Amino acid sequence: MPFRGQDARHLPHRALRSILCRGVEVKRNDGNRPDRYPSRAPCMWYNAGAIARPGFSSIRSECSMTTTLLDQLVASSTNRFQELYGRKPRWLVAAPGRVNIIGEHIDYNDGFVLPMAIERYCVIAAGETPGNDATLFSVATDEEINISVAAPSRHATPGHWSNYVAGVLAGCIARKLRPAGFQAVIESSVPVGGGLSSSAAIEVATATLVEAMTGASIEPVEKALLCQRAEHEYAGVPCGIMDQFASVMCRADHLMLLDCRSRHVEHIPFGDPGVTVVIINTHVKHELANGEYSRRRDQCQSAARKLGLNSLRDATLDQLESQRNKLDLVETRRARHVLGEISRTVAAAAAIKASDWPRVGELMDASHDSLRDDYEVSCRELDLLVDLAREIGPPGGVIGSRMTGGGFGGCTVSLVETEKLDEVAQRLAKCYRDETDIEPSVLTSRPARGARVVRAG
Repeated sequence: MPFRGQDARHLPHRALRSILCRGVEVKRNDGNRPDRYPSRAPCMWYNAGAIARPGFSSIRSECSMTTTLLDQLVASSTNRFQELYGRKPRWLVAAPGRVNIIGEHIDYNDGFVLPMAIERYCVIAAGETPGNDATLFSVATDEEINISVAAPSRHATPGHWSNYVAGVLAGCIARKLRPAGFQAVIESSVPVGGGLSSSAAIEVATATLVEAMTGASIEPVEKALLCQRAEHEYAGVPCGIMDQFASVMCRADHLMLLDCRSRHVEHIPFGDPGVTVVIINTHVKHELANGEYSRRRDQCQSAARKLGLNSLRDATLDQLESQRNKLDLVETRRARHVLGEISRTVAAAAAIKASDWPRVGELMDASHDSLRDDYEVSCRELDLLVDLAREIGPPGGVIGSRMTGGGFGGCTVSLVETEKLDEVAQRLAKCYRDETDIEPSVLTSRPARGARVVRAG
């Protein structure tokens, strides 16, 4: 082999990936085996019924499981509620997670994003109970928590799942929507820490439950903003508006082009059966509350101030170039990503409308490169999966691939020709597993609808 014995760090990146996936070892300078990732126990996403992975008979078969997956979750949460509380739940609500096709770290910069809701949900089964407390049971953690409905307070543990519920309850009470005491079982198939908005799903599901219990309704934009504030104030994560808007407002078989400044939503049809959305979890976990997310947001705000703007949305690349002496190098890179990503997102929406899939792929590739190099939120595992997808490329059925979510781990999102889906997914998973010793999780999803009341009364 032409690269045998060379220092792996000096190889062309794609050539290195291809060689390692074929099982050819490349020496490092110290003569040891290639620099590989630490071995980790296989870790599958929560709710095994929602998983597709190599070894299953067909990954494509999951595309037809939409109703079944939600129905299974509804049945499971209903049964658990009966086991715990001795009666059937009166209310059942569901809110989906989301994946962002393109437009990363743009919502808090007033730009455009292009997410879709995914066929993974947070379901809450609830029933009224005397008193002013909410008794919440989490299936994922096997834990029961009591929260005062009259005065919801934060859990002492930062990042605790109940803070998302408490924050939404507090927001609803501030709007004179106060439910009676209740018992609830919370069960979710949205992966936690994968960048697919598990937090927004539980927030929006909680707000939807309050609507069902009180008989009132919250205007969709206000509902999403209420949930966003809950995450800011109770979870300590200064997220933008995309996640909650997607969980509230997305439509089946559509992407959602959201102008994060005007909050205008345009639903982009995505009904081509020949193209499938593939999401792969690296199983490298990230916590957005650890400071990196906030740091990126602060850097963008600092760059805007130095340019004399309210937001980087108002800047142009020409302005950035002519006034770059006002910014430090890091701020320049952050601003360059934001301006490029806004442009790419609008262009991607237009290309999807026109079914110009080669153009969509180019834009997704450019998005990942910018997130890796200018915004610096990718990681080795995400880069590996994207490089593997690029090696397969359009001839092998991969239209485009990029990291998605906040970064520092989590998931990639790829658009794949449906007829080549099984082969692509199995190859990506095998090569990733061979190089990292981590078992990835692969799921497919059609664009799903937003939050709903499954049963009331």
